[in-house]
Amino acid sequence: MSLEQYIEQTILPQYDAFDGGHKRDHAQMVIDESLKLAREHGADERMAYTIAAYHDLGLRFDRENHHIHSGEILMTDDKLRQWFTEEQLLIMRDAVEDHRASSKRPPRTIYGAIVAEADRQINPTLVIHRTMAYSAKLFPDGDFETLYQRSKEHLHEKYAEGGYMRLWLNSERNVRSLEELRAIIRDESRLRALCEEWYRRQ
Repeated sequence: MSLEQYIEQTILPQYDAFDGGHKRDHAQMVIDESLKLAREHGADERMAYTIAAYHDLGLRFDRENHHIHSGEILMTDDKLRQWFTEEQLLIMRDAVEDHRASSKRPPRTIYGAIVAEADRQINPTLVIHRTMAYSAKLFPDGDFETLYQRSKEHLHEKYAEGGYMRLWLNSERNVRSLEELRAIIRDESRLRALCEEWYRRQ
């Protein structure tokens, strides 16, 4: 079995059990973007591919520390020792731990910067809909106004000017999309309309 077969058959299916914003399609998008960034920055593509595949597996335990749990899952998966050295695995663990958007410090290696940047999938509509979905998970009995106010607060904290999310490689895609998202956050009527669009579909 190749590395790619192992990840496709054993690792990626685990995302099927996660919330709507972290299903297998999310993992695949992070993989695709990580491979693109690895090529642009001269990094090992197989390492970048594997880091991206493992980066959110810790969600099976909790959201708050999922980046740490994901690193532990990667390090304790002995199957990976068929393809990577111990030194590579340590770099990969650090990268997985460093992908979290709320991290206050920059990634320790280029691999951490790659997966963090790839994970910042700043499609404005998708970000807003995913935020509403997570608000609904937190407040399952909440009406629209409850979900909207929680989502608006979170979007301001994370994505608005001065928010805690950082771009470490400033890829053209993310810079452009972040500015578009910030414009929506500043425009209350557009933001509300997109949140209402999500709510009507539920």
